[in-house]
Amino acid sequence: MSSTTPTSFASSELENVKRLPIMISLIIGAFFSILNETLLNIAFPKLMVELNVTASTLQWLATSYMLIVGVLVPASALVMQWFTTRQMFLGAMTLFTVGTLISGIAPHFAILLIGRMIQAAGTGLLMPVLMNTILVLYPLEKRGTAMGTLGLVMMFAPAIGPTLSGLILESLHWRWLFFLVLPFAVFSIVFAFIYLKNVSEPTKPKIDIISVLLSTIGFGGFVYGFSGSEDGFTGIIVVSIIALILFVFRQMRLKEPLLDLRAFKYPMFAVTTVLLIVVMMTLFSTLSLLPFLFQGALGLTVFASGLLLLPGSFVNGLMSPVAGKLFDRFGPRVLVIPATGMVVIIMWFFMQVTMNTSKITFLVLHICLMFALSMIMMPAQTNGLNQLPPRYYPHGIAILNTLSQIAGAIGVAFFIGVMTAGQHRFLEQSSDPSSPAEISEGLVAGINNAFMYGFALACIAFVLALFIKRTQPPKE
Repeated sequence: MSSTTPTSFASSELENVKRLPIMISLIIGAFFSILNETLLNIAFPKLMVELNVTASTLQWLATSYMLIVGVLVPASALVMQWFTTRQMFLGAMTLFTVGTLISGIAPHFAILLIGRMIQAAGTGLLMPVLMNTILVLYPLEKRGTAMGTLGLVMMFAPAIGPTLSGLILESLHWRWLFFLVLPFAVFSIVFAFIYLKNVSEPTKPKIDIISVLLSTIGFGGFVYGFSGSEDGFTGIIVVSIIALILFVFRQMRLKEPLLDLRAFKYPMFAVTTVLLIVVMMTLFSTLSLLPFLFQGALGLTVFASGLLLLPGSFVNGLMSPVAGKLFDRFGPRVLVIPATGMVVIIMWFFMQVTMNTSKITFLVLHICLMFALSMIMMPAQTNGLNQLPPRYYPHGIAILNTLSQIAGAIGVAFFIGVMTAGQHRFLEQSSDPSSPAEISEGLVAGINNAFMYGFALACIAFVLALFIKRTQPPKE
């Protein structure tokens, strides 16, 4: 076994480990760290007034969060080989808790931004250690259920974030968005300190500083360029692409790479990675376009838009554990192939929406979409990771999480760009482009154009799903 391999405890030792307290420890921390990603966005209008900053300045609270996560996730494979499970989790949750406290008491914008960045550092390290622990702790035939439980947390927390935030802000100051999270974060640390056990031993491989720098510039620049920079498609993107090319070449030459890209030699992991990128972009086409449609064309409030999307997100979260159990029993094909076909049909219906489409129709379509995605995301991801030898677990997790971040950043920028261009073309041909009714019609036309690309991506996902088959780890 390579020196870069995080040494798992022997199977006989793992059999004696109580899994439930470990999972509870990890899930409590993961829930509140992920919840915080969407909790603050709805408070932006109030923050602009209270902190006396512009919208473009305030956007850094969201952009910096994605940027820090985008930088840390690729390096998480290395970090997980340097620290134990307890050290990783307690360290990540401590960072998140400190960041939450700083954000809550921040006297001005700069301190709030620092607090958010510290929170993001904790979140960026937390999710990889949670997924790696599941892969090490659970045998192959039970991983689907465990990963499905993780899927519930990953979808349920961000789903209730905007709605919960709206309820809090109706009666309390925006600082309570942080203060209310704080005791749960502290409880997670205390609970984990008592019950969380180590499931792997650190091997402390050599750190290649050049790889770390190239990874930071490449992945960080890519996420920043697409998610928050006005110059995203010029200098920043070009520099990040060059850094990523150099990063890939360097990883293939190193004996102890920062991110071991040899994981791609396992075919189901490679297919799964491409499938998840396509599905993530399809998902973000919906997540980014529907709020514009609801608020810009249909005239709904932010809170009402959040309520309209809430049932679908609930369904996705609740179905994730069910999908995990079905995966353990039947394998990925019976879930992923019908679900991607369902996404194709749903995206076709989204292409047809108009100003007169009823709210019930949007509600049903969104519920069906989120149901289908619950049958794709965790089953496909678990199946791909199952084919990897244990020494590749940290690298496979880091690859999937990193590329999901990039797919999300590109997806939001691309689909909003297509929507905006379509609206401009419509208004150029309009006899009264300043009319509110024409502006709304133009927005719908732009959204229809964007969903057309979402439909094309869904078709690609369906074709990729046909190549999915159940995996077993190789004998080494």
